[in-house]
Amino acid sequence: MTAPAALIDAARSGDARAFEQLVAPYRGELQTHCYRMLGSLHDAEDAVQDTLARAWRSVGSLDERGFVRAWLYKIATNRCLTAIEQRRRRELPIGVTPGTPAAEISWLEPYPDVSPETHYLARESVELAFIAALQHLSALQRAVLILRDVLGFSAAEVAEQLDTSTASVNSALQRARQAIASTAPTQQTVLRDLGNAAVDDIVTRWSDAWEAGDVDAIVAMLAHDARYSMPPLPQWYRGKDEIRAFLLRGPLRSRWRFLPTTANGQLAFGTYLWDDAAGAYVPGGLDVLTLRDGRVAEITAFLTADLTRFGLPPRIHT
Repeated sequence: MTAPAALIDAARSGDARAFEQLVAPYRGELQTHCYRMLGSLHDAEDAVQDTLARAWRSVGSLDERGFVRAWLYKIATNRCLTAIEQRRRRELPIGVTPGTPAAEISWLEPYPDVSPETHYLARESVELAFIAALQHLSALQRAVLILRDVLGFSAAEVAEQLDTSTASVNSALQRARQAIASTAPTQQTVLRDLGNAAVDDIVTRWSDAWEAGDVDAIVAMLAHDARYSMPPLPQWYRGKDEIRAFLLRGPLRSRWRFLPTTANGQLAFGTYLWDDAAGAYVPGGLDVLTLRDGRVAEITAFLTADLTRFGLPPRIHT
């Protein structure tokens, strides 16, 4: 889709309102793109701000064909590539190489769900497993895979955006696909196959079990090889027995309230624990669940997530 010539001319002549009209339709998807590249909501927001500032300074380079989306993606992708060179890749505790010093680890962050109107393939592309896998690709492979397979740019368009050859793009894409290949169904597929009634039942039973402090009910909902992690803590637990022991000696000593939400296209809960001093339930983290065969296969509890970014209250008073 191309922008109206009059709007482009106005923006190129220094009309800030015209420029805003040109870029506004792409802000949301640019942020999601930068999150895929960087694995961090905060870094993505910074990258988008920098992208738009750079775009405004170079708006004169936007040619009369009006391919605003491709122009913005070129700027955003190269901004992200620069950021990747300067920062460590983002990790989940389960993916960290044993023995890695804590000071060398940056943690993957959760992402507020894309709009319900967005096609499910877009939601698949922000699921935690996919984002975590992307971080283990080289910067070029990451950019090429996202631009080609997620965003649908042609090999020639990607080559132009990355200032490389079509052959290099195709080679990087092949290597990236091989490295990230997975036979596991996406969470979008799992949720669709379960259906709304079954998902609602899981939500209710999971919340009720936690709020009642019922470890047996929680463990009964787990897959036999379930995993539980809590970034930024490096420890994680595998299997029903390990998770049960951890819950009993830690989390279930507190009183909880759980509010359902979505994050990374997945079922999630804002968790709140009782604080006597505050006289309220205060944020305990954002738990993102991965389901498999109707059971909870993975819990990633982001302990420092800002719950208000996920449509949840800052605290609960009852």
